[in-house]
Amino acid sequence: MHSIELRGQAPEIEQKRAALTYLHEAWVEARTDGIDGDCLAQACLFAAFAEFVSTYGEEAAAGYAEGLAQRIREGEFSLHPATHHTPQ
Repeated sequence: MHSIELRGQAPEIEQKRAALTYLHEAWVEARTDGIDGDCLAQACLFAAFAEFVSTYGEEAAAGYAEGLAQRIREGEFSLHPATHHTPQ
């Protein structure tokens, strides 16, 4: 892993970009070491929600989680266009 230098209080978008870079590097390293992608995803979700709860409280974190289902259905987290079709 390498260090990303952010001087002072970097704008939020730069901090998010740097955070994603760190997470991507850790993800690649873990996968290279044989850690299953599903296990990594679950661990990341646990760590993320634990941080939300400790920062904002349980109710606010739960409210955030409630909105995730629709965002997932709308493709916000899809890296590639959907290749499957819902039966009609």
